[in-house]
Amino acid sequence: MALFDILPLIKTIGMLGIFLFVFAESGLFFGFFLPGDSLLFTAGILASAGYFNVVFLFLGCFAMAILGDSVGYYFGQKTGPKIFSRPDSLFFKKQNLEKTSLFFKKYGDKTITLARFIPIVRTFAPILAGVGRMDYKIFIFWNILGALFWSGSMIFGGYFLGNSIENIDKIILPIVLLIIIISLAPILWHLVCKKV
Repeated sequence: MALFDILPLIKTIGMLGIFLFVFAESGLFFGFFLPGDSLLFTAGILASAGYFNVVFLFLGCFAMAILGDSVGYYFGQKTGPKIFSRPDSLFFKKQNLEKTSLFFKKYGDKTITLARFIPIVRTFAPILAGVGRMDYKIFIFWNILGALFWSGSMIFGGYFLGNSIENIDKIILPIVLLIIIISLAPILWHLVCKKV
């Protein structure tokens, strides 16, 4: 999806569409390509312009992020370790699971919260938590915490920025580009360090 399409996309799909995007990116393994950070930040900016009620937007995204991760956890629990032997396809790459697995080894249970801020990893973290049989009480704690910080920071960050800058719609593309760069920075840093 082209970056400049995100504004009309959000206006077209509306709040319900945003909720479905958040759900899919959070817990369905084919949702890793969805533009979660830029989507929520831009939705926050639109909320500042009166397109959405920011409280309903936040509450819906918060709930769908928790639900999405829980579905991902359940899927991982049912699939188990055999998911690692699944062949690569258009929507599934083993290397994404392996990257998330390394992230888990480094950060432990808090991966569920930290992964919210890292594209691709955020989709596969709950699935691997289910595969690894993480205690659900521990999982749901980190899941709720991550959903709160992620959806809150993205939506209210966009909302407050939108209220602070006049005619923000004229500079929304550079802002979305910056969010994507920041979101991808941890993955790029990991790849660079791996090669060094």
